[in-house]
Amino acid sequence: MEILYPDTVEGVMDALAAARLSRTPIHPVSTDRNWGYRSEHTTQGLVLNLSRLNRIRNAQEISARQPVAVIEPGVTQGQLADFLAQHHPGLTFNITGSARETSILGNALDRGVGYRGPKREDLFGLEVITGSGERIFTGFRRLGSESPIAHAHRYGLGPELDGLFFQGNFGIVVSACLRLLPRPPCERAVSLSLRRPQDLGDLLDALIAVRRDGLVSSVTHVGNRARTHSSLARGLHQALMKEGLESHEAQKDAASILQTRFRSSWSALLSISGHERDTRARIKEIRARTAPWADVQVVSPGLLDAADRMLALWPGRAPRKLMQLRALLAAIKPLNGLALGKPTDEPVRNLLWMAGQHGYPVEEFGQSDVGILYISPALPLEGRLVQDFVTRWSGIVQAHGLEFYVTLNIESENSMVAIMNLLFKKSQIKDAIRARRCAEELYADIRRLGLEVYRARDDMMNLVTDPDDPYWKTVEQLKQVFDPDKIISPGRYNLA
Repeated sequence: MEILYPDTVEGVMDALAAARLSRTPIHPVSTDRNWGYRSEHTTQGLVLNLSRLNRIRNAQEISARQPVAVIEPGVTQGQLADFLAQHHPGLTFNITGSARETSILGNALDRGVGYRGPKREDLFGLEVITGSGERIFTGFRRLGSESPIAHAHRYGLGPELDGLFFQGNFGIVVSACLRLLPRPPCERAVSLSLRRPQDLGDLLDALIAVRRDGLVSSVTHVGNRARTHSSLARGLHQALMKEGLESHEAQKDAASILQTRFRSSWSALLSISGHERDTRARIKEIRARTAPWADVQVVSPGLLDAADRMLALWPGRAPRKLMQLRALLAAIKPLNGLALGKPTDEPVRNLLWMAGQHGYPVEEFGQSDVGILYISPALPLEGRLVQDFVTRWSGIVQAHGLEFYVTLNIESENSMVAIMNLLFKKSQIKDAIRARRCAEELYADIRRLGLEVYRARDDMMNLVTDPDDPYWKTVEQLKQVFDPDKIISPGRYNLA
């Protein structure tokens, strides 16, 4: 399959025009790192890799009074984070737990969820090359960049067209306005450990109420033990080896730390931000509301740094317990930073480490032997019902001989999703087939329960769409309008 790397919008338009003339299917990707949600590219057609469209177009105009970045598909989390840290340290944005080199625009267009909420809400004013070759701007961007409201007012006049290009294959989005956020004066990461697994539903209800009452504005992540251990195992192992332990000793000590300090069947992570006094009051209220079911711990970057400095004062080789404590702090620090808006590669490094790909470059994760399938259903805001669903899906995964990794994300006062992932080695054909069959069974069960996924792999859209449904018939009619030759991504459009 041929891959093109245009570095201008005109290059994208030329490639699309040529594909239309030759009737060649075209598969747009931004940085090609939508791991777990897309299939491997087919052997037919043309891949349009947009990673060289990586400009922050209005870099000179960004300020606290104009907190909007106009970005192209190749702008990554790490790129924007570094730019803001250098030029506008008072601003941040809604990051995800994926790698630093993943596309901001691509993830948002696939309706990813960041630590501050759904990424869909961060984008407006899209610049799109439709399948018919037209270049359109949504909202008030159509007035031109000289207009004082082009990058300010998110809706514009008339029907809001933006939504057509989220999880759609009607056009190629080549730029968009991204909402930036003021960095609050005080930020704290709050972790909760569930005492009894049977109380998960009650804890979820308490956390849902906390979100609805405005005590927390971040996404609340509630992960099972397998997810927690997988997030920390590599960091602990690496930190213990830096302390001087051999690999087998480090592995043994890491396992001991996980079993003794992270025994809880479920752990939650959220962030509280605002002024110091208000933040303390919110944390106190959250403690009181969740006390019957969970233990609460508050961690700040300053606390981690201070503890690290104190531990570093120990002369010579530290005792084993002190080594383990230092390793624990080192493993927690980047994950704690995620909750406070600092992108990191650690979650992806953990996946590579678990599959034995210790030194594999993070940015080449897609070429590694690590296979990953995500199944992500939207859920009702009813704790006990969600607990029943998760127990049911855990049984399905275990019946296929796989580990059940899941995070429950309370993403807003009105919505909640589950992120389940299946890990396997691509080189092991039987394991890959088993994971695929497990994913298909989960999809079927989700629909049987009257639920639906909020993101789907492009090669599994046949499991969630019904051509006789009036909704999907309308989608097909829109495809005829925007892409009459059906050139763009015959499957569901994944731009990440």
